[in-house]
Amino acid sequence: MLNLSLLASGLVLASLASANSKAYPKFGEKQFSQTFHDGYNLLKYMSSLAPYSDRVSYGVDRNTPAGCEVDQAFLLMRHGERYPDAAMFGDDYTKVLSKMKASNVSTWAGDLAFMNEWTYYVEDESMYSQESTTGPYAGLLDAFSRGSEYRLRYGHLWDGKSVVPIFTSGYERVIETARYFGQGFFGYNYSTNAAINIIPEAATQGADSLTPSCAADTNYDTCYIERFFATLPPLHVAAARFNKQNPGLNLTASDVLELMQMAAFELNVRAYTPWADAFTSDEWVSYGYIFDLAYYYCFGPGSEYQIATGQVFANATRVLMESGPKKSGSMFWSFAHDANITPVVAALGIDIPDSHLPSDTVQFPSTYRAADIVPMGGHLTLERITCNATAVSKAGVFVRAVVNEAVVPWTSCQSGPGYSCPLAQYSTMIDKTPKFNEKCGTNASYPQYLDFFWNYNTTTEYNYQKGPIGYQLTDTDV
Repeated sequence: MLNLSLLASGLVLASLASANSKAYPKFGEKQFSQTFHDGYNLLKYMSSLAPYSDRVSYGVDRNTPAGCEVDQAFLLMRHGERYPDAAMFGDDYTKVLSKMKASNVSTWAGDLAFMNEWTYYVEDESMYSQESTTGPYAGLLDAFSRGSEYRLRYGHLWDGKSVVPIFTSGYERVIETARYFGQGFFGYNYSTNAAINIIPEAATQGADSLTPSCAADTNYDTCYIERFFATLPPLHVAAARFNKQNPGLNLTASDVLELMQMAAFELNVRAYTPWADAFTSDEWVSYGYIFDLAYYYCFGPGSEYQIATGQVFANATRVLMESGPKKSGSMFWSFAHDANITPVVAALGIDIPDSHLPSDTVQFPSTYRAADIVPMGGHLTLERITCNATAVSKAGVFVRAVVNEAVVPWTSCQSGPGYSCPLAQYSTMIDKTPKFNEKCGTNASYPQYLDFFWNYNTTTEYNYQKGPIGYQLTDTDV
């Protein structure tokens, strides 16, 4: 006689075994890898000239904490991957390449053997300064993908009918990034429901700007990469190695710096750069640190003037958070340059080292990494989240900072869900930041506060390119 109880037990066990086979790894497999390779990703040492890379995470879930909802989102994003500027970079690169060609090396050898087939990636001078459109790291693709991702993440903030402003500084590649982000976010509705607002990159904008400049910061105009390169051990080892491998070549350490910058830009256009393997990991670390120094002292927390400059955006978004989405709106998408983002990050109290970076030696690992803040397409996202009461916090409104898709908690304010900061405490932190007008001595005839978040146009006139914007030489890109 069939024992039904045994049969039932067998079916239950079989069911559990089937479930377990899906829920658990096979014998010998690991649920979590014990190997992490982020520290070896060369993009982290190519710094701000290379393609986008996510920030190394602290392990906090990027998704909204349980019991909470994002009701306001603020984005400040750098333009996407691009070609080098002719004036700031391109001319120097072509000079070094011409010097190498003039050395009459008949066959390149050693680490430069690839030069026998390699060609410069800027095929036409009209490409200089523009967003890249080719390769897997293409800038416009990056912008469109970010917009599409943010539609999935923050689409609930849009009612599907209203016209949403998108704010961009008045530089062609920044405007194009804003447009492609908008197309990714709104899709078919971009032409009717997005409104590009172009904020001029002019000192006369005062505080009503995405690119405010601090008149009192006299260091700003003379603070460039070369300033710090001169104080650090030069990249003479690589130069000597190349020269030995290729008799007749007479590269200097300064030439090597240009070639490493050129390599970073190549990845913005092509899938691969052979220059990456021409230099050792030690040389790339030194190169990246030169950029860390420049951003820290020239456009970041190493300058009180730059912290005050970042206060403009930090304070304006703080006011919007205090007003709330019903009164002030729920989405604020903004686009500017790298050196306009690092001051904001500093004003928010993020990435502040315990002591100033040494400029006479390479600090490794660096306590301030530009590649984690402003790679091409780098972005800061602030979230206002409304939460129910939990076991660890009361119901209320909180703020989270996300830098390149990694949640970055404030060390002194993380008592909310998902290590968020209570809005009231956040406001107090921002209020303690040096004030832009006071610290920078803004001309009294210029706007004294950021106003375009409240007074913006809803026309679609600027959603598409209708003619040349014109090249604007600025000193906002390092």
